[in-house]
Amino acid sequence: MDQASQVREKIDIASFISEYIPLKKAGRNFKANCPFHNEKTPSFVVSPERQIWHCFGCQKGGDCFTFLMDYEHLEFIEALRILAKRTGVELKETFDNKTYSIKEKIFNLNKVSAKFYNYILVKHPAGKIALNYLTKERLMSLPLIETYQLGFSPTGGVALSNYLLSSKKGFKKQDLYEAGLTFERVGRVFDFFRNRIMFPLTDHRDNIVGFSGRILSDKQDGPKYINTKETLVYHKGDLFFGLSAAKEEIKKQEQAILVEGEFDVISCFKEGIKNVVAVKGTALTENQVALLSRFTKKVSLCLDQDNAGFEAIKRSLSVLEKKGLMTTVIIPNGKDPDEAIKKDPYAFKKSIKAEIPVYDFLITKALTEEDKKNALGKKKITDNLLPFFAEISNEVVKEHYLRKLSQEIDTSYESLIRETEKIQTGREKDVVVYPTKDKKTRREVLEEYFLAIVIQSDNPKAVLSQGLQVLGDYVFESTSYKKIIDQLEDFFKRQDGFDGKKFAQDLPKELLKSFDTCFLLPLPKFETNDKYYEEARKSASELLTFYVKDKIKELSEKIKIKEKENSPEAENLKKEIINLMSLLPKALKA
Repeated sequence: MDQASQVREKIDIASFISEYIPLKKAGRNFKANCPFHNEKTPSFVVSPERQIWHCFGCQKGGDCFTFLMDYEHLEFIEALRILAKRTGVELKETFDNKTYSIKEKIFNLNKVSAKFYNYILVKHPAGKIALNYLTKERLMSLPLIETYQLGFSPTGGVALSNYLLSSKKGFKKQDLYEAGLTFERVGRVFDFFRNRIMFPLTDHRDNIVGFSGRILSDKQDGPKYINTKETLVYHKGDLFFGLSAAKEEIKKQEQAILVEGEFDVISCFKEGIKNVVAVKGTALTENQVALLSRFTKKVSLCLDQDNAGFEAIKRSLSVLEKKGLMTTVIIPNGKDPDEAIKKDPYAFKKSIKAEIPVYDFLITKALTEEDKKNALGKKKITDNLLPFFAEISNEVVKEHYLRKLSQEIDTSYESLIRETEKIQTGREKDVVVYPTKDKKTRREVLEEYFLAIVIQSDNPKAVLSQGLQVLGDYVFESTSYKKIIDQLEDFFKRQDGFDGKKFAQDLPKELLKSFDTCFLLPLPKFETNDKYYEEARKSASELLTFYVKDKIKELSEKIKIKEKENSPEAENLKKEIINLMSLLPKALKA
Protein backbone atom coordinates (compact mmCIF):
# COMPACT_ATOMS: atom_id res chain seq x y z
CA MET A 1 0.00 0.00 0.00
CA ASP A 2 1.46 3.40 -0.97
CA GLN A 3 1.63 6.22 1.54
CA ALA A 4 -1.39 8.08 0.14
CA SER A 5 -3.46 4.90 0.53
CA GLN A 6 -2.19 4.45 4.09
CA VAL A 7 -3.34 7.97 4.94
CA ARG A 8 -6.70 7.47 3.19
CA GLU A 9 -7.37 4.25 5.12
CA LYS A 10 -6.75 5.98 8.46
CA ILE A 11 -9.13 8.89 7.80
CA ASP A 12 -12.84 8.55 8.63
CA ILE A 13 -14.22 10.84 5.94
CA ALA A 14 -17.50 11.66 7.68
CA SER A 15 -15.72 12.77 10.88
CA PHE A 16 -13.11 14.63 8.84
CA ILE A 17 -15.57 16.58 6.67
CA SER A 18 -17.80 17.33 9.69
CA GLU A 19 -14.91 19.40 11.08
CA TYR A 20 -15.43 21.78 8.15
CA ILE A 21 -19.18 21.67 7.50
CA PRO A 22 -22.15 20.33 9.54
CA LEU A 23 -23.33 16.92 8.29
CA LYS A 24 -26.78 15.40 8.85
CA LYS A 25 -27.53 11.67 8.79
CA ALA A 26 -29.48 10.59 5.71
CA GLY A 27 -29.96 6.82 5.76
CA ARG A 28 -26.57 5.19 5.60
CA ASN A 29 -25.00 8.39 4.24
CA PHE A 30 -24.67 12.00 5.40
CA LYS A 31 -25.89 15.16 3.65
CA ALA A 32 -25.00 18.86 3.80
CA ASN A 33 -25.21 22.10 1.87
CA CYS A 34 -22.29 22.04 -0.52
CA PRO A 35 -19.38 24.30 0.54
CA PHE A 36 -18.27 24.72 -3.09
CA HIS A 37 -21.35 26.46 -4.49
CA ASN A 38 -24.35 28.42 -3.20
CA GLU A 39 -27.38 26.25 -2.49
CA LYS A 40 -30.28 26.05 -0.06
CA THR A 41 -31.19 22.39 -0.57
CA PRO A 42 -28.49 19.89 0.49
CA SER A 43 -26.98 18.07 -2.47
CA PHE A 44 -23.61 17.21 -0.90
CA VAL A 45 -23.48 13.52 0.10
CA VAL A 46 -20.84 11.67 2.13
CA SER A 47 -20.56 7.87 2.28
CA PRO A 48 -18.83 6.42 5.39
CA GLU A 49 -19.01 2.98 3.75
CA ARG A 50 -17.10 4.00 0.63
CA GLN A 51 -15.19 6.90 2.25
CA ILE A 52 -16.17 9.22 -0.59
CA TRP A 53 -18.20 12.40 -1.14
CA HIS A 54 -20.10 13.82 -4.12
CA CYS A 55 -22.14 16.96 -4.80
CA PHE A 56 -25.07 16.47 -7.17
CA GLY A 57 -25.28 20.25 -7.68
CA CYS A 58 -21.79 21.20 -8.88
CA GLN A 59 -20.64 17.61 -9.64
CA LYS A 60 -17.51 17.84 -7.51
CA GLY A 61 -16.54 14.69 -5.65
CA GLY A 62 -13.78 12.41 -4.44
CA ASP A 63 -12.08 11.34 -1.22
CA CYS A 64 -10.48 13.03 1.80
CA PHE A 65 -7.63 14.37 -0.37
CA THR A 66 -9.85 16.00 -3.00
CA PHE A 67 -12.07 17.55 -0.30
CA LEU A 68 -9.11 19.14 1.49
CA MET A 69 -7.56 20.27 -1.81
CA ASP A 70 -10.79 21.94 -2.96
CA TYR A 71 -11.67 23.40 0.44
CA GLU A 72 -8.23 24.79 1.28
CA HIS A 73 -7.05 25.40 -2.32
CA LEU A 74 -4.06 23.07 -1.92
CA GLU A 75 -1.90 20.98 -4.19
CA PHE A 76 -2.15 17.20 -3.68
CA ILE A 77 1.27 17.04 -2.00
CA GLU A 78 0.23 19.74 0.48
CA ALA A 79 -2.97 17.86 1.33
CA LEU A 80 -1.01 14.63 1.72
CA ARG A 81 1.45 16.33 4.07
CA ILE A 82 -1.37 17.71 6.25
CA LEU A 83 -3.32 14.45 6.41
CA ALA A 84 -0.19 12.37 6.96
CA LYS A 85 0.64 14.51 9.97
CA ARG A 86 -2.92 14.09 11.22
CA THR A 87 -2.84 10.29 10.93
CA GLY A 88 0.74 9.76 12.06
CA VAL A 89 1.93 8.36 8.73
CA GLU A 90 5.57 9.27 8.16
CA LEU A 91 6.19 10.36 4.58
CA LYS A 92 9.38 8.81 3.25
CA GLU A 93 9.01 9.44 -0.47
CA THR A 94 10.43 12.54 -2.13
CA PHE A 95 7.87 14.29 -4.31
CA ASP A 96 8.78 16.20 -7.45
CA ASN A 97 6.14 18.91 -7.58
CA LYS A 98 7.31 22.33 -8.72
CA THR A 99 4.37 24.36 -7.39
CA TYR A 100 4.49 22.59 -4.05
CA SER A 101 8.25 23.06 -3.68
CA ILE A 102 7.98 26.81 -4.44
CA LYS A 103 5.26 27.21 -1.81
CA GLU A 104 7.26 25.28 0.75
CA LYS A 105 10.32 27.40 -0.04
CA ILE A 106 8.31 30.61 0.46
CA PHE A 107 6.92 29.35 3.77
CA ASN A 108 10.43 28.49 4.89
CA LEU A 109 11.85 31.84 3.73
CA ASN A 110 9.12 33.73 5.58
CA LYS A 111 9.76 31.70 8.72
CA VAL A 112 13.49 32.45 8.60
CA SER A 113 12.80 36.13 7.82
CA ALA A 114 10.35 36.42 10.74
CA LYS A 115 13.04 35.10 13.10
CA PHE A 116 15.53 37.58 11.62
CA TYR A 117 13.16 40.54 12.05
CA ASN A 118 12.31 39.43 15.59
CA TYR A 119 16.01 39.12 16.50
CA ILE A 120 16.70 42.62 15.18
CA LEU A 121 13.80 44.03 17.25
CA VAL A 122 14.46 42.24 20.52
CA LYS A 123 18.23 41.71 20.66
CA HIS A 124 20.02 43.92 18.13
CA PRO A 125 20.93 47.63 18.62
CA ALA A 126 19.31 48.42 15.23
CA GLY A 127 15.90 47.61 16.73
CA LYS A 128 16.28 49.58 19.96
CA ILE A 129 14.12 52.57 18.87
CA ALA A 130 11.38 50.27 17.59
CA LEU A 131 11.46 48.18 20.78
CA ASN A 132 11.17 51.32 22.92
CA TYR A 133 8.21 52.43 20.81
CA LEU A 134 6.41 49.12 21.29
CA THR A 135 7.16 48.69 25.00
CA LYS A 136 6.81 52.31 26.17
CA GLU A 137 4.34 53.94 23.79
CA ARG A 138 2.31 50.86 22.92
CA LEU A 139 2.78 49.28 26.37
CA MET A 140 3.64 45.84 25.00
CA SER A 141 5.50 43.25 27.05
CA LEU A 142 8.20 41.05 25.54
CA PRO A 143 6.01 37.89 25.88
CA LEU A 144 3.27 39.68 23.93
CA ILE A 145 5.78 40.67 21.23
CA GLU A 146 6.89 37.02 21.02
CA THR A 147 3.28 35.78 20.82
CA TYR A 148 2.77 37.67 17.56
CA GLN A 149 6.43 37.27 16.45
CA LEU A 150 6.77 41.02 15.92
CA GLY A 151 10.00 42.27 14.40
CA PHE A 152 11.80 45.22 12.83
CA SER A 153 13.25 45.67 9.35
CA PRO A 154 16.53 47.65 9.51
CA THR A 155 16.92 51.02 7.82
CA GLY A 156 19.81 50.11 5.49
CA GLY A 157 17.68 48.08 3.10
CA VAL A 158 20.05 45.16 2.51
CA ALA A 159 20.37 43.40 5.88
CA LEU A 160 17.73 40.72 5.25
CA SER A 161 18.90 40.14 1.66
CA ASN A 162 22.51 39.68 2.72
CA TYR A 163 21.46 37.35 5.53
CA LEU A 164 19.31 35.13 3.30
CA LEU A 165 21.79 35.05 0.43
CA SER A 166 24.72 34.15 2.64
CA SER A 167 26.40 30.81 2.06
CA LYS A 168 25.10 29.63 5.43
CA LYS A 169 21.43 30.06 4.48
CA GLY A 170 21.90 29.22 0.82
CA PHE A 171 18.80 30.86 -0.68
CA LYS A 172 18.89 32.23 -4.23
CA LYS A 173 17.88 35.65 -5.53
CA GLN A 174 14.92 34.14 -7.38
CA ASP A 175 13.64 32.57 -4.14
CA LEU A 176 13.60 35.97 -2.44
CA TYR A 177 11.76 37.61 -5.37
CA GLU A 178 9.11 34.87 -5.42
CA ALA A 179 8.54 35.36 -1.68
CA GLY A 180 8.12 39.13 -2.15
CA LEU A 181 10.97 39.88 0.28
CA THR A 182 13.25 41.76 -2.12
CA PHE A 183 13.39 43.75 -5.34
CA GLU A 184 16.19 44.48 -7.78
CA ARG A 185 17.42 47.89 -8.90
CA VAL A 186 20.38 48.51 -11.24
CA GLY A 187 21.55 44.97 -10.72
CA ARG A 188 21.50 45.11 -6.91
CA VAL A 189 19.16 43.34 -4.49
CA PHE A 190 17.31 45.42 -1.87
CA ASP A 191 14.94 44.53 0.98
CA PHE A 192 11.27 45.17 0.25
CA PHE A 193 10.67 46.31 3.86
CA ARG A 194 12.88 48.98 5.46
CA ASN A 195 12.66 50.83 8.78
CA ARG A 196 9.31 49.32 9.69
CA ILE A 197 7.76 47.34 12.53
CA MET A 198 7.08 43.90 11.06
CA PHE A 199 3.90 41.90 11.59
CA PRO A 200 4.10 38.33 10.24
CA LEU A 201 0.88 37.36 8.44
CA THR A 202 -0.05 33.78 9.26
CA ASP A 203 -2.76 31.66 7.66
CA HIS A 204 -5.11 29.43 9.70
CA ARG A 205 -2.72 26.50 9.16
CA ASP A 206 0.08 28.43 10.93
CA ASN A 207 2.13 29.09 7.77
CA ILE A 208 3.70 32.56 7.55
CA VAL A 209 2.48 33.71 4.12
CA GLY A 210 3.75 37.29 4.16
CA PHE A 211 4.34 40.44 6.22
CA SER A 212 2.79 43.79 7.01
CA GLY A 213 5.21 46.61 7.76
CA ARG A 214 4.25 49.76 9.73
CA ILE A 215 6.19 53.01 9.93
CA LEU A 216 7.57 54.03 13.33
CA SER A 217 6.57 57.67 13.04
CA ASP A 218 3.96 59.61 11.08
CA LYS A 219 6.83 61.86 9.92
CA GLN A 220 8.37 58.91 8.09
CA ASP A 221 8.03 58.87 4.28
CA GLY A 222 5.75 56.39 2.59
CA PRO A 223 2.37 54.85 3.45
CA LYS A 224 1.57 53.96 7.06
CA TYR A 225 1.34 50.25 6.22
CA ILE A 226 2.69 48.22 3.33
CA ASN A 227 2.06 44.53 2.78
CA THR A 228 3.91 41.79 0.96
CA LYS A 229 3.11 41.89 -2.74
CA GLU A 230 0.87 39.14 -4.13
CA THR A 231 2.75 35.84 -4.24
CA LEU A 232 1.95 32.18 -4.74
CA VAL A 233 0.95 31.94 -1.05
CA TYR A 234 -0.10 35.49 -0.11
CA HIS A 235 -3.38 37.03 -1.27
CA LYS A 236 -4.49 40.02 0.79
CA GLY A 237 -8.21 39.34 0.47
CA ASP A 238 -7.91 35.75 1.71
CA LEU A 239 -6.70 36.09 5.30
CA PHE A 240 -6.95 37.96 8.60
CA PHE A 241 -4.21 39.14 10.91
CA GLY A 242 -4.31 37.12 14.11
CA LEU A 243 -6.58 34.28 12.98
CA SER A 244 -4.03 31.59 13.78
CA ALA A 245 -3.89 32.74 17.43
CA ALA A 246 -7.62 33.52 17.67
CA LYS A 247 -9.33 30.60 15.91
CA GLU A 248 -9.74 28.35 18.98
CA GLU A 249 -11.11 31.21 21.08
CA ILE A 250 -13.47 32.15 18.22
CA LYS A 251 -14.85 28.61 18.27
CA LYS A 252 -15.14 28.68 22.06
CA GLN A 253 -16.88 32.07 22.21
CA GLU A 254 -18.92 31.33 19.05
CA GLN A 255 -18.09 34.86 17.94
CA ALA A 256 -15.41 36.63 15.91
CA ILE A 257 -14.70 40.30 16.60
CA LEU A 258 -13.40 42.09 13.50
CA VAL A 259 -11.16 45.13 13.84
CA GLU A 260 -9.13 47.11 11.31
CA GLY A 261 -5.51 47.07 12.47
CA GLU A 262 -2.83 44.87 13.95
CA PHE A 263 -2.48 46.99 17.10
CA ASP A 264 -6.22 46.69 17.69
CA VAL A 265 -5.87 42.88 17.73
CA ILE A 266 -2.82 42.90 20.01
CA SER A 267 -4.35 45.39 22.47
CA CYS A 268 -7.47 43.21 22.74
CA PHE A 269 -5.36 40.10 23.29
CA LYS A 270 -3.43 41.89 26.05
CA GLU A 271 -6.74 42.49 27.85
CA GLY A 272 -7.78 38.84 27.56
CA ILE A 273 -10.09 39.38 24.55
CA LYS A 274 -8.68 36.69 22.30
CA ASN A 275 -11.39 36.10 19.66
CA VAL A 276 -10.28 39.14 17.62
CA VAL A 277 -8.88 39.36 14.09
CA ALA A 278 -7.99 42.26 11.78
CA VAL A 279 -9.59 42.61 8.36
CA LYS A 280 -6.42 43.81 6.59
CA GLY A 281 -8.42 46.09 4.32
CA THR A 282 -11.37 48.44 4.27
CA ALA A 283 -14.05 45.78 3.78
CA LEU A 284 -14.51 42.03 3.96
CA THR A 285 -14.11 39.86 0.90
CA GLU A 286 -16.14 36.74 0.09
CA ASN A 287 -13.05 34.59 0.64
CA GLN A 288 -12.50 36.07 4.10
CA VAL A 289 -16.14 35.52 5.08
CA ALA A 290 -16.03 31.94 3.79
CA LEU A 291 -12.90 31.34 5.88
CA LEU A 292 -14.43 32.89 9.00
CA SER A 293 -17.65 30.91 8.62
CA ARG A 294 -15.66 27.73 9.28
CA PHE A 295 -15.13 28.84 12.88
CA THR A 296 -18.28 30.77 13.84
CA LYS A 297 -21.73 31.89 12.73
CA LYS A 298 -21.52 35.26 14.47
CA VAL A 299 -19.37 38.24 13.47
CA SER A 300 -19.11 41.49 15.46
CA LEU A 301 -17.75 44.50 13.57
CA CYS A 302 -15.64 46.81 15.76
CA LEU A 303 -14.23 49.17 13.17
CA ASP A 304 -12.86 52.71 13.38
CA GLN A 305 -15.39 55.33 14.39
CA ASP A 306 -15.13 57.48 11.28
CA ASN A 307 -16.82 57.65 7.89
CA ALA A 308 -14.40 55.08 6.46
CA GLY A 309 -15.28 52.65 9.26
CA PHE A 310 -19.01 53.17 8.74
CA GLU A 311 -18.69 52.65 4.99
CA ALA A 312 -16.68 49.48 5.67
CA ILE A 313 -19.58 48.15 7.77
CA LYS A 314 -21.99 48.75 4.91
CA ARG A 315 -19.71 47.15 2.32
CA SER A 316 -19.10 44.13 4.55
CA LEU A 317 -22.76 43.49 5.29
CA SER A 318 -23.62 42.12 1.86
CA VAL A 319 -21.02 39.31 1.95
CA LEU A 320 -21.83 38.47 5.58
CA GLU A 321 -25.54 38.20 4.83
CA LYS A 322 -24.90 36.08 1.75
CA LYS A 323 -23.07 33.55 3.94
CA GLY A 324 -25.86 33.61 6.53
CA LEU A 325 -23.73 34.98 9.39
CA MET A 326 -25.29 36.85 12.31
CA THR A 327 -23.78 40.34 12.36
CA THR A 328 -23.53 42.85 15.21
CA VAL A 329 -21.73 46.17 15.70
CA ILE A 330 -19.53 47.08 18.66
CA ILE A 331 -19.09 50.81 19.29
CA PRO A 332 -15.77 51.34 21.14
CA ASN A 333 -15.22 54.18 23.62
CA GLY A 334 -12.58 55.72 21.35
CA LYS A 335 -11.73 56.18 17.68
CA ASP A 336 -10.58 52.54 17.47
CA PRO A 337 -10.24 49.53 19.83
CA ASP A 338 -6.56 50.22 20.54
CA GLU A 339 -7.27 53.79 21.71
CA ALA A 340 -10.40 52.68 23.60
CA ILE A 341 -8.45 50.07 25.58
CA LYS A 342 -5.71 52.54 26.49
CA LYS A 343 -8.37 55.00 27.61
CA ASP A 344 -10.50 52.58 29.66
CA PRO A 345 -10.22 48.77 29.22
CA TYR A 346 -13.26 48.16 31.42
CA ALA A 347 -15.44 50.50 29.33
CA PHE A 348 -14.30 48.74 26.16
CA LYS A 349 -15.26 45.34 27.55
CA LYS A 350 -18.67 46.77 28.43
CA SER A 351 -19.07 47.99 24.85
CA ILE A 352 -18.48 44.42 23.62
CA LYS A 353 -21.32 43.18 25.82
CA ALA A 354 -23.49 46.06 24.58
CA GLU A 355 -23.13 45.00 20.93
CA ILE A 356 -25.97 46.10 18.61
CA PRO A 357 -27.55 43.99 15.83
CA VAL A 358 -26.24 45.52 12.62
CA TYR A 359 -29.64 46.46 11.17
CA ASP A 360 -30.63 48.23 14.41
CA PHE A 361 -27.33 50.10 14.17
CA LEU A 362 -28.04 51.17 10.59
CA ILE A 363 -31.55 52.36 11.46
CA THR A 364 -30.29 54.42 14.43
CA LYS A 365 -27.49 55.90 12.29
CA ALA A 366 -29.88 56.87 9.48
CA LEU A 367 -32.40 58.45 11.85
CA THR A 368 -29.72 60.65 13.46
CA GLU A 369 -28.52 61.92 10.07
CA GLU A 370 -31.86 62.68 8.37
CA ASP A 371 -35.12 64.39 9.36
CA LYS A 372 -37.75 61.65 9.53
CA LYS A 373 -40.61 64.18 9.74
CA ASN A 374 -40.57 65.36 6.12
CA ALA A 375 -40.91 63.48 2.82
CA LEU A 376 -37.37 64.20 1.63
CA GLY A 377 -35.89 62.92 4.87
CA LYS A 378 -37.99 59.74 4.71
CA LYS A 379 -36.88 59.18 1.13
CA LYS A 380 -33.19 59.55 2.07
CA ILE A 381 -33.62 57.16 5.02
CA THR A 382 -35.33 54.49 2.93
CA ASP A 383 -32.91 54.95 0.01
CA ASN A 384 -30.12 54.31 2.49
CA LEU A 385 -31.62 51.34 4.35
CA LEU A 386 -33.86 49.38 1.98
CA PRO A 387 -31.03 48.06 -0.24
CA PHE A 388 -29.63 46.36 2.89
CA PHE A 389 -33.00 45.07 4.05
CA ALA A 390 -33.67 43.65 0.57
CA GLU A 391 -30.63 41.39 0.95
CA ILE A 392 -31.81 39.81 4.24
CA SER A 393 -32.37 36.15 3.38
CA ASN A 394 -34.52 35.30 6.41
CA GLU A 395 -38.03 36.58 5.69
CA VAL A 396 -38.95 36.80 9.41
CA VAL A 397 -35.94 39.01 10.14
CA LYS A 398 -36.64 41.10 7.04
CA GLU A 399 -40.26 41.70 8.09
CA HIS A 400 -39.14 42.62 11.64
CA TYR A 401 -36.89 45.43 10.40
CA LEU A 402 -39.29 46.68 7.75
CA ARG A 403 -42.03 46.97 10.41
CA LYS A 404 -39.62 48.67 12.81
CA LEU A 405 -38.63 51.18 10.12
CA SER A 406 -42.28 51.83 9.21
CA GLN A 407 -43.00 52.77 12.84
CA GLU A 408 -39.88 54.93 13.14
CA ILE A 409 -40.62 57.06 10.06
CA ASP A 410 -44.43 56.85 10.33
CA THR A 411 -45.12 55.23 6.98
CA SER A 412 -46.97 52.06 6.03
CA TYR A 413 -45.32 48.66 6.08
CA GLU A 414 -46.93 47.95 2.68
CA SER A 415 -45.22 50.93 1.04
CA LEU A 416 -41.84 49.75 2.33
CA ILE A 417 -42.54 46.25 0.98
CA ARG A 418 -43.33 47.70 -2.47
CA GLU A 419 -40.11 49.75 -2.49
CA THR A 420 -38.10 46.71 -1.35
CA GLU A 421 -39.63 44.59 -4.12
CA LYS A 422 -38.60 47.24 -6.67
CA ILE A 423 -35.02 46.89 -5.46
CA GLN A 424 -35.17 43.09 -5.57
CA THR A 425 -36.73 43.07 -9.05
CA GLY A 426 -34.13 45.46 -10.43
CA ARG A 427 -31.21 43.58 -8.95
CA GLU A 428 -29.65 40.75 -10.92
CA LYS A 429 -29.92 37.44 -9.17
CA ASP A 430 -26.68 35.78 -8.06
CA VAL A 431 -25.89 33.08 -10.56
CA VAL A 432 -23.52 30.25 -9.81
CA VAL A 433 -21.65 29.40 -13.00
CA TYR A 434 -20.39 25.89 -13.43
CA PRO A 435 -18.24 24.50 -16.21
CA THR A 436 -20.53 23.59 -19.10
CA LYS A 437 -21.40 19.93 -19.04
CA ASP A 438 -23.36 17.90 -21.55
CA LYS A 439 -26.90 17.55 -20.26
CA LYS A 440 -27.94 13.97 -19.58
CA THR A 441 -30.74 12.53 -21.68
CA ARG A 442 -33.83 11.10 -20.00
CA ARG A 443 -32.53 7.60 -20.70
CA GLU A 444 -29.13 8.34 -19.10
CA VAL A 445 -30.89 9.73 -16.02
CA LEU A 446 -33.02 6.58 -15.79
CA GLU A 447 -30.00 4.31 -16.31
CA GLU A 448 -28.24 6.09 -13.45
CA TYR A 449 -31.35 5.74 -11.27
CA PHE A 450 -31.73 2.02 -12.09
CA LEU A 451 -28.09 1.32 -11.24
CA ALA A 452 -28.41 3.36 -8.00
CA ILE A 453 -31.42 1.25 -6.94
CA VAL A 454 -29.46 -1.93 -7.57
CA ILE A 455 -26.27 -1.08 -5.66
CA GLN A 456 -28.04 0.72 -2.79
CA SER A 457 -30.49 -2.13 -2.11
CA ASP A 458 -30.03 -4.72 0.62
CA ASN A 459 -29.86 -7.49 -2.00
CA PRO A 460 -28.21 -6.07 -5.14
CA LYS A 461 -27.88 -9.49 -6.78
CA ALA A 462 -31.63 -10.22 -6.67
CA VAL A 463 -32.65 -6.66 -7.62
CA LEU A 464 -30.27 -6.67 -10.59
CA SER A 465 -31.54 -10.06 -11.74
CA GLN A 466 -35.18 -8.92 -11.73
CA GLY A 467 -34.32 -5.66 -13.50
CA LEU A 468 -32.33 -7.39 -16.24
CA GLN A 469 -35.21 -9.82 -16.88
CA VAL A 470 -37.38 -6.82 -17.74
CA LEU A 471 -34.68 -5.07 -19.78
CA GLY A 472 -34.05 -8.08 -22.02
CA ASP A 473 -32.18 -6.89 -25.14
CA TYR A 474 -32.09 -3.25 -24.02
CA VAL A 475 -29.00 -1.37 -25.28
CA PHE A 476 -27.59 1.07 -22.73
CA GLU A 477 -27.04 4.63 -23.89
CA SER A 478 -24.30 5.16 -21.29
CA THR A 479 -21.43 2.76 -21.89
CA SER A 480 -20.08 3.33 -18.37
CA TYR A 481 -23.33 2.12 -16.75
CA LYS A 482 -23.41 -0.88 -19.08
CA LYS A 483 -19.83 -1.78 -18.15
CA ILE A 484 -20.59 -1.47 -14.42
CA ILE A 485 -23.60 -3.79 -14.82
CA ASP A 486 -21.43 -6.28 -16.70
CA GLN A 487 -18.92 -6.10 -13.85
CA LEU A 488 -21.75 -6.67 -11.34
CA GLU A 489 -22.96 -9.74 -13.22
CA ASP A 490 -19.43 -11.19 -13.16
CA PHE A 491 -19.11 -10.30 -9.47
CA PHE A 492 -22.34 -12.11 -8.56
CA LYS A 493 -21.27 -15.23 -10.43
CA ARG A 494 -18.51 -15.56 -7.84
CA GLN A 495 -20.44 -14.57 -4.70
CA ASP A 496 -23.90 -13.68 -3.38
CA GLY A 497 -23.14 -10.85 -0.97
CA PHE A 498 -22.19 -7.36 -2.05
CA ASP A 499 -19.47 -5.15 -0.55
CA GLY A 500 -19.45 -1.79 -2.37
CA LYS A 501 -15.97 -0.91 -1.20
CA LYS A 502 -14.50 -4.25 -2.30
CA PHE A 503 -16.35 -4.14 -5.63
CA ALA A 504 -15.07 -0.61 -6.36
CA GLN A 505 -11.46 -1.69 -5.76
CA ASP A 506 -11.67 -4.04 -8.76
CA LEU A 507 -13.40 -1.54 -11.06
CA PRO A 508 -11.40 0.10 -13.87
CA LYS A 509 -10.44 3.62 -12.84
CA GLU A 510 -12.54 5.23 -15.60
CA LEU A 511 -15.73 3.68 -14.14
CA LEU A 512 -15.18 4.79 -10.54
CA LYS A 513 -16.77 8.24 -10.85
CA SER A 514 -19.97 6.83 -12.39
CA PHE A 515 -20.14 4.10 -9.75
CA ASP A 516 -19.56 6.58 -6.90
CA THR A 517 -22.28 8.87 -8.26
CA CYS A 518 -24.81 6.01 -8.33
CA PHE A 519 -23.68 4.77 -4.92
CA LEU A 520 -24.40 8.21 -3.38
CA LEU A 521 -27.43 9.22 -5.49
CA PRO A 522 -30.25 10.25 -3.10
CA LEU A 523 -33.16 7.79 -3.47
CA PRO A 524 -36.71 7.84 -2.14
CA LYS A 525 -37.12 6.03 1.17
CA PHE A 526 -38.43 2.55 0.28
CA GLU A 527 -40.30 0.95 3.17
CA THR A 528 -39.50 -2.69 2.31
CA ASN A 529 -37.18 -4.73 0.09
CA ASP A 530 -40.19 -5.52 -2.12
CA LYS A 531 -40.41 -1.82 -2.90
CA TYR A 532 -36.80 -1.91 -4.17
CA TYR A 533 -37.72 -4.80 -6.51
CA GLU A 534 -40.84 -2.98 -7.65
CA GLU A 535 -38.95 0.26 -8.32
CA ALA A 536 -36.20 -1.63 -10.18
CA ARG A 537 -38.78 -3.33 -12.43
CA LYS A 538 -40.61 -0.05 -12.98
CA SER A 539 -37.46 1.87 -13.98
CA ALA A 540 -36.30 -1.05 -16.18
CA SER A 541 -39.71 -1.08 -17.89
CA GLU A 542 -39.53 2.66 -18.51
CA LEU A 543 -36.02 2.29 -19.93
CA LEU A 544 -37.14 -0.45 -22.30
CA THR A 545 -40.10 1.66 -23.44
CA PHE A 546 -37.84 4.64 -24.16
CA TYR A 547 -35.40 2.41 -26.02
CA VAL A 548 -38.11 0.80 -28.17
CA LYS A 549 -39.70 4.13 -29.05
CA ASP A 550 -36.33 5.71 -29.90
CA LYS A 551 -35.41 2.71 -32.05
CA ILE A 552 -38.78 2.71 -33.86
CA LYS A 553 -38.37 6.41 -34.61
CA GLU A 554 -34.85 5.83 -35.94
CA LEU A 555 -36.01 2.92 -38.16
CA SER A 556 -39.00 4.88 -39.47
CA GLU A 557 -36.68 7.60 -40.71
CA LYS A 558 -34.54 4.98 -42.47
CA ILE A 559 -37.64 3.40 -44.06
CA LYS A 560 -38.64 6.74 -45.61
CA ILE A 561 -35.20 7.05 -47.19
CA LYS A 562 -35.14 3.45 -48.45
CA GLU A 563 -38.67 3.71 -49.92
CA LYS A 564 -37.63 6.78 -51.87
CA GLU A 565 -34.70 4.75 -53.20
CA ASN A 566 -37.06 1.78 -53.95
CA SER A 567 -34.69 -0.34 -51.87
CA PRO A 568 -35.85 -3.83 -50.75
CA GLU A 569 -34.24 -3.08 -47.36
CA ALA A 570 -37.37 -1.09 -46.46
CA GLU A 571 -39.35 -4.32 -45.92
CA ASN A 572 -36.66 -5.75 -43.62
CA LEU A 573 -36.71 -2.54 -41.57
CA LYS A 574 -40.52 -2.79 -41.24
CA LYS A 575 -40.15 -6.31 -39.85
CA GLU A 576 -37.66 -4.97 -37.27
CA ILE A 577 -40.25 -2.39 -36.19
CA ILE A 578 -42.90 -5.13 -35.77
CA ASN A 579 -40.50 -7.15 -33.63
CA LEU A 580 -39.70 -4.09 -31.53
CA MET A 581 -43.37 -3.23 -31.03
CA SER A 582 -43.91 -6.69 -29.60
CA LEU A 583 -41.59 -5.68 -26.73
CA LEU A 584 -43.76 -2.71 -25.71
CA PRO A 585 -46.54 -4.68 -23.98
CA LYS A 586 -43.86 -6.58 -22.02
CA ALA A 587 -42.31 -3.31 -20.95
CA LEU A 588 -45.64 -1.75 -20.00
CA LYS A 589 -46.78 -4.80 -18.01
CA ALA A 590 -43.56 -5.16 -15.97
